[in-house]
Amino acid sequence: MQLHLRLDADLPDVAARVRALEEAGVDGVYTYEGNRDLLYPLVLAAEHSSLQLATNVAIALPRSPMHLAYAAYDLQRFSQGRFVLGLGSQIRPHIERRFAARWDKPVAQMRELTRAVQAVFACWHEGRPLDVRGDYYTMNLMTPMFDPGPLEWGPPPIWLGALGPRMTRMAAEVADGLFVHPFNTPTFLRATTLPEVDAGLAAAGRARSSFSLGVGAVLGLYRDERDRDAAVQGARFNLAFYGSTPAYKVTLDAHGWGDLQGELARLIREGRWADIGAAVDDEVLHTIGVVGTPTEVAAELKARYDGLADRLCPSIPHAVDIDLLAELADELHG
Repeated sequence: MQLHLRLDADLPDVAARVRALEEAGVDGVYTYEGNRDLLYPLVLAAEHSSLQLATNVAIALPRSPMHLAYAAYDLQRFSQGRFVLGLGSQIRPHIERRFAARWDKPVAQMRELTRAVQAVFACWHEGRPLDVRGDYYTMNLMTPMFDPGPLEWGPPPIWLGALGPRMTRMAAEVADGLFVHPFNTPTFLRATTLPEVDAGLAAAGRARSSFSLGVGAVLGLYRDERDRDAAVQGARFNLAFYGSTPAYKVTLDAHGWGDLQGELARLIREGRWADIGAAVDDEVLHTIGVVGTPTEVAAELKARYDGLADRLCPSIPHAVDIDLLAELADELHG
C-alpha cells in the first residue's frame, strides 16, 4: 500500500514541506477543501517534489465541469502525469449555505458532472466532438483557441469521494477510483463499500483492475506517553466531528452505534464543541480511529487494509513531527 498524506501548509511553506515528506518516504500528498484553496499548493508540490498528487477531494457541485477540466489538465501537464482529480459532493448545508450553489440529487449530479469532465478530456486529448446534454450540464462549444490539445501522459484519472452505498456504486460505474472517507472501518468496507464497488463495476462491464481504491483513516500518532494525550484527543475530536454528520451515520450503523450521531449533532447545535470529543468512547476511538506509535499504527493499518486499499490517505488531526511520519512510512513499506 502506498502512503499519501495531507498537504496542510501555507503557500510559502509548501515547497519545504513536500521536500521533507518526500525525504521521509511518503508516496504522495493530497489537498482537501478546508480553510485554504486546494489547487494552488499542488502547483508548488509538483514543482518541488516527484510525489504523487491528488485533490481529496475538490468539492465539485459549486464548480463548472469546464473549470475543473482546465485546472486538472494543467496540473497533469505540469506534474508530468502525477495528478489525480478527486471530486466530492459535500453535504447540502455547505453546498447551499457556504458555496451558494445548487443541491438537488447529489448522486445524479456527481454522475453527470464526472461524465462531463471526462467528455471535455476526450475532446481535448482524442479530438472527439464536445456534446454534453444532461439535466445539469450542457456543453457543446469548443473552438481551437480554447483546446489545449492532447497530453503526453493522458488526461488525469478522476476518483470520487464516497461513503454511502449509492455514491459508492456510482463511483465504480463511472470513475477511475474511489476515495473512501476516513470515517470507516473494515466491517463497514466489507459489508457496504466492496459489494457496492463490485456491483458498480459489474453494471458498467468493467474489471476490478481498472479501478483504484484510496482509503482514509483517522490517526492518533505518538512516540511516547508524553505525546499520547494530544494524539488521542485530536483523534477523538476528529471522529466526533465526522460522526455528527448524518451522511456518515452509515458507518456507525454498521456497528450498532447509530444513536451516537444524534448525540454528537445535538452537542454541536448547542455550540458545545469542547464536549464532543468526550462523547467518543474508547471502543469507537479504536474501532474507527487508529491510535499508537508508528509501529503500532502501521501494524493496525496493514491488518485493516492490506489487500483492500491501493493507497492509504490518513488524516492526522494533530501536530506530528516529520521523523514520526518517516517511521510510519518505513514501517508500512517494510
